[in-house]
Amino acid sequence: MGKVLVLNASYEPLNITSWRRAVVLLIKGKAEQIEHNGRQIYADTPLPTVIRLRHYVRVPYKEIPLTRRNLMHRDSHSCQYCGCISDGLTLDHVVPRSRGGDDSWENIVAACVRCNVKKGNRTPKEANMPLRQVPHQPHSGLYFEVTKYIKSGAHQEWKKYVIGG
Repeated sequence: MGKVLVLNASYEPLNITSWRRAVVLLIKGKAEQIEHNGRQIYADTPLPTVIRLRHYVRVPYKEIPLTRRNLMHRDSHSCQYCGCISDGLTLDHVVPRSRGGDDSWENIVAACVRCNVKKGNRTPKEANMPLRQVPHQPHSGLYFEVTKYIKSGAHQEWKKYVIGG
């Protein structure tokens, strides 16, 4: 029937679970329903798509490694300047390394070769090439799984609960 996004009491995504597990958490009073899709489980019970735990669960922070693969996934395998989708994308430093830019989630984006060459050793503002989205560091490993569902067209209501979503 579908997957359900589980939010911590602080509204940060924790995991994705089955609708059955989500209903059990609701019945036991451990969670509250935040979003539903209008479909019914029983006579008057809507099928949840997002639930929030009533008590905060402490989750150890686990940093997502800065790799080419993770950067491409974050940027949906598309150039962050022109939007083209290609297998031959490069990585571009928003602030070039020669001008003090570092290797960080906030300073590297996917770019097609044409845009990377056009931008050259300038900032996007200097090159008059605005970024399509602000580069950011994903906050959990769950980020990629959640965005996969959103990008597939399913669960658009999850978007507001994902940073950069």
